[in-house]
Amino acid sequence: MSLDEATESDAAARAPMLDLGDIQATVLRLRPAPYYGSHVLLRVDNPQAGRALLARLVPHVDSAANWWDPAAAWLSVGLTYEGLEAVGVPQDSLASFPEAFRVGMAARAPQLRDVGVNDPENWEPIYGKGQIHVGLSAFSDTEEKWARVMDVARSAYEGLSRVDVLAVQPFGAQPGDRNSLGYKDGIDQPPIEGSGVGPLPGQGRPIKAGEFVLGYPGEAGAPLPMPQPDVLGRNGAFVGFRKYQSLVGAFNRFLRANAATEEERELLAAKLVGRWRSGAPLALAPETDDPALGADPRRNNDFAYQDDPRGLRIPLGAHIRRMNPRDTPLSRLTDVNLHRLIRRGTTYGLPYDPDAVSEADDEAPRGAIFLFISAKAMATMEFLQQEWINDGDFIGAGSERDPIIGRQEPEATFTIPRTPVRRRIHGIETFNVLRGGEYLFMPGLSALNWLANLTG
Repeated sequence: MSLDEATESDAAARAPMLDLGDIQATVLRLRPAPYYGSHVLLRVDNPQAGRALLARLVPHVDSAANWWDPAAAWLSVGLTYEGLEAVGVPQDSLASFPEAFRVGMAARAPQLRDVGVNDPENWEPIYGKGQIHVGLSAFSDTEEKWARVMDVARSAYEGLSRVDVLAVQPFGAQPGDRNSLGYKDGIDQPPIEGSGVGPLPGQGRPIKAGEFVLGYPGEAGAPLPMPQPDVLGRNGAFVGFRKYQSLVGAFNRFLRANAATEEERELLAAKLVGRWRSGAPLALAPETDDPALGADPRRNNDFAYQDDPRGLRIPLGAHIRRMNPRDTPLSRLTDVNLHRLIRRGTTYGLPYDPDAVSEADDEAPRGAIFLFISAKAMATMEFLQQEWINDGDFIGAGSERDPIIGRQEPEATFTIPRTPVRRRIHGIETFNVLRGGEYLFMPGLSALNWLANLTG
């Protein structure tokens, strides 16, 4: 999605402080609308083959230079801890990475609250076992350009001995640019200081770049610890890759069980997220949907919660209020800007079907794959999973969990504040089930060259 003319004008007036030419494009570049692409997961069984793969890829990995301009297509590269081992990164460098990254997402399941249906034992077989070494992501705004960038990717990994393809997952925008539950997504992204573009209305003040990209001061005034040597860590970021299966049948059954008419079902769906499916926020359109508002990036995120302290418009436990509480008073004091992530969400499989209501529909291949990006993605994801997604005390929602991405317990509820009496809805299920995940490191372009030229 390109920024509008006013924001592009802002961009021209601001000198970027980040080394945009060395940062991978996916860290800053917004997902196109519509969008097409693929996630490719690879295993490397020989250091020389791994380095050859990276050497082939580096010339085709786009930087974040002029990331605000409309892009044709681009490719990004990330490596797991096992992938860094596989290409021969020295042991002292490997030891400089954070522990959560070294042990991997599956081993951190207790901290991520990935238990029950989300337990790694229930993941697809390729995940959580140290088999995934390299992750490629190709993004494009047309199918034709997607085919071209995938040809480039395949020319890098096909035919390389000891490099195996574990999975290729195509993704793309669904009708109306909606996700697998029918919502427009990807609206609220954190503004980053020094990125070259000022914040859109409602985004708040720019957050220090070091919260998202290694080698720059964070909110505390100093850079976060960085993998060593400096050339490896600088301008890199960590990525949480998570694949979800959307249980569309369960979601639609829930809406029909708790709302009698189509209008009531759409309002209930909006209350769960905090936005109508068009993307229009309930804070600005509390009674009826406003698709024009939802489509306008200068208006669809321009709101606060100070005039809605009880959640009469956007419930306290709604998805967007949990993931960015903004100015909501919190029972456990925290700086919201310390817990933001860049999100690159992609939808795969069948499109949302409002008439899908059977258990067989829950098994249909559709869902979302997220890239959660920051300089401390592991710690931030664990905080969010523990505090904001799978708990409600911090925001006054008791033991209730995020109704969209939370893992629900039996007899789970969701509260909709109303006057004179609130409405408490029972029977919420886990609507998005985790099917796999990995932590990756997305190096800067200089670091990719360094990795490709390792010896020994």
